[in-house]
Amino acid sequence: MSQAFADAEDVRLRLDQVDYLVGEGTAAALFFALTLGRPLLLEGEPGVGKTSAAKALARALATPLIRLQCYEGLTSSEALYEWNYQRQLLAIRLAESRRDRLADADLFTEEFLQERPILRALRHSGPAAPVLLIDEIDRADDEFEALLFEFLGESSITIPELGTFTARRRPIVVLTSNRSRDLHDALRRRCLYHWIDFPPPERAAEILRRSVPAANETLIRSATRFIGRVRRLDLDKAPGMAETIDWVAALSALGATDLVREQVVLTLSAIAKTPDDRDAIAGALDGAGHPHGATA
Repeated sequence: MSQAFADAEDVRLRLDQVDYLVGEGTAAALFFALTLGRPLLLEGEPGVGKTSAAKALARALATPLIRLQCYEGLTSSEALYEWNYQRQLLAIRLAESRRDRLADADLFTEEFLQERPILRALRHSGPAAPVLLIDEIDRADDEFEALLFEFLGESSITIPELGTFTARRRPIVVLTSNRSRDLHDALRRRCLYHWIDFPPPERAAEILRRSVPAANETLIRSATRFIGRVRRLDLDKAPGMAETIDWVAALSALGATDLVREQVVLTLSAIAKTPDDRDAIAGALDGAGHPHGATA
């Protein structure tokens, strides 16, 4: 694969131009994935920007994003390819009306092949390689992981009726995982790997500035500090950047210019995703000694 970025700093700068802020580690991982032509597996807590990284990469490279959302029970016909049975049946009926007889080889041709995301990325004919996002691979089954081995290792897919399709230009493959289950070692071996942490306070504040431009600086600084405290609580699901952005946007919609207890409680649904977490965060507010109506 031709080198799309000069170095990791170039990755950081060009992603910055499309409003996606990355640290040195993530920038280096993306640079090596493109330079070496290897799939990149991004892991991290939900909401830290794994999916957004692939979307931003496609924007920075001005290339299409092809997304495969994984889920339990995902099959090859939904992810790789499928035969257009309706067109095949129509072809059979037309042949019968002409008193012709179709062999299997006549029905299983590219004319009747339906591309799903992985095959579409493999056969992409545009001027630049697309970004293929295989999102939340940990939600799929072990069996589906095995279907990916040939593609991830060789940029190929074998269709029994047609043979092996190999990419003329390797797609840029980004897999994401929330670590809801362990992935197979064989899949990990085929990928470069990077763990995305929750951003440090300064970068989190800058992300909020760009994502919620209506929020003022005092609100952004207070919200960043508060989320830092919340993430140290024993929560079922610590809020990620996605939840933090939603929360600050909700506060901004209320006209908040700083954290006020009543407004924090009113908007807890953006950052607390279970009843226990809501109680824990509300309790932390009370325990911090903030009187009713005072700044949180």
